[in-house]
Amino acid sequence: MALKYRVALLTFSVGFLLDLVTKFAINANLTYADRIPVIEGFFYLTHVRNTGAAFGVFRDWPSEVRLVLFVGVAIFALGMVLHFLYQLAPGDKLSALALGLILAGAAGNLLDRVRLGEVIDFLHFDLWGGYSWPDFNLADTWIVVGVGLLLLEMLASEGEARGATESNESSG
Repeated sequence: MALKYRVALLTFSVGFLLDLVTKFAINANLTYADRIPVIEGFFYLTHVRNTGAAFGVFRDWPSEVRLVLFVGVAIFALGMVLHFLYQLAPGDKLSALALGLILAGAAGNLLDRVRLGEVIDFLHFDLWGGYSWPDFNLADTWIVVGVGLLLLEMLASEGEARGATESNESSG
């Protein structure tokens, strides 16, 4: 098995398992709407449910429509991520890691949607000026970190390509 697949599979497995375990622990140990301070005034563990997408978008739509939309989008996204993984060079570990994270996050939230019709969120941050960041979970974190890694790698490779082009132009 190519290195890219081993990295992606390991990352997916660990990320998906951590997402499942944390959501199970929150569901088993906190009553809905509970809030436990971890760092008072800044970070809390909560137990909330999100029937919508990011930041609660579409939460007022009928549940059947939401389910079809979210499952369809998730399956499409999973397919795209697998396609990108297939296209990677065999030794591209960083992109494989990023895609494994995205797969773990998408699969974790998809499982919640299919099983519960909503997603369990439990990480809550109070920021400056009384602003609270919307609650989220590890699956959301994996997706954001994975996309961030891909963007950083794209910017770095574009910089390398631009540097090589400028070097060739100046020596020619």
